[in-house]
Amino acid sequence: MDAALCAFDSDGVVTHWNAEAARVLGWTAEDAVGRHGLAGWAVRAADADELMTRLLGVMRRPGRQVHEFALLTKDGHRVLVRAQTCAVHALDGAPVGVYCAFSEVHAQIDLERSIALSDALFQEASWGVVLIDADLRPAVVNGHAARALGTGRDTMLGRPLGEVLAQGVEELENVLHHVLAEGTPPAAVDLWLTPRADPEARRLCLRSGFVRLGSPLGEEPVPLGVGWLFHDITDTKAAEQEAARQRFRITQLRRAARAAIECEEPMEAATCYLDFALPGFADHALLDVVEAGGRLVRAAGTPAAGSGPCLPADSAAAGIPVRYEKGHPALQALGRTGSVRASQLGPAEVEEWCWPEGTVHGLCSVLRSRARTLGVVTFLRGASRQPFDAGDAAYAEDVAARVAAALDLAGPVQDR
Repeated sequence: MDAALCAFDSDGVVTHWNAEAARVLGWTAEDAVGRHGLAGWAVRAADADELMTRLLGVMRRPGRQVHEFALLTKDGHRVLVRAQTCAVHALDGAPVGVYCAFSEVHAQIDLERSIALSDALFQEASWGVVLIDADLRPAVVNGHAARALGTGRDTMLGRPLGEVLAQGVEELENVLHHVLAEGTPPAAVDLWLTPRADPEARRLCLRSGFVRLGSPLGEEPVPLGVGWLFHDITDTKAAEQEAARQRFRITQLRRAARAAIECEEPMEAATCYLDFALPGFADHALLDVVEAGGRLVRAAGTPAAGSGPCLPADSAAAGIPVRYEKGHPALQALGRTGSVRASQLGPAEVEEWCWPEGTVHGLCSVLRSRARTLGVVTFLRGASRQPFDAGDAAYAEDVAARVAAALDLAGPVQDR
């Protein structure tokens, strides 16, 4: 047995003494078996009577009893042990002796503390805890982790991570492979994951720590899996990203204003604002102005293919209107005197709306100055970007206000 074991008959004579007991105390089975009690060799004589009374008294009690007492090693040192004792019964049920399994208190406390910690983590810890085996399949999941990932504690067990997560599986598995091969990473990792069970497909940012689990019983550490501990910081991370985005956009508007005041032509100043607005915000920008009869004429835009600065359009001087059909987002923005967003556009819509190929998301904001509508500015994104949100619309309106102020210097436009 891994635990030290000794046994006594009903008279207190030692009947069994295993190898682990010999290792802990130094007394061999030949030294111990056949002795009456423990007095004078394994226990101090002053403590022996009281201890043997406790041990033999177990025969009159049901179940197991736990004791702590000091034993003597063969070289005379005292060892504090924690023991579990239980009566040994004959076939007729009569008690015929006592067995005692014991281990050093410090080792026992370390074991119990480890077990207690594991139980606490896998019950209702404030962090998510997932034990992942060497095949990268969840083996144990605590309640916090199951709730965060939108699934049950038993539902995840034994399933590939790809069946649990819709996005972020590759990143998570890469970290797990690294931990199994190299050991515990020195710092926490922020992982963006999307659970398959989330009906809204909401991305979660999980601040994750990983520990490699190895068997303590082998001569060489054998990886048993990885402990994944995480905490949901999605709201905090989103707030940080939003604050950083706002700081960048404010800086871009400030830089654009400084550049625009050096422009000699109003149209040059207007396109300057668009050039500074594009980084990190959109792939393309189109500027349409209102001409006589309320028609929209393309005044400037970025290249349809590739990237580049916003330049005056060749058709601007000719006054050729843009071929916008009824229901076009730019026309809707004119009608609402506000912003209009469009997402998940197909190739047919993009071609019909005269937008560059590859456009997936669009945002149109009206240009207003001195209570008049001067035109529409359109920002476009490709498939690699997220749809425009309400914050993006607010930023586009800030840019549009500055563009409209610059265009207003160019001369009168058709009132609307």
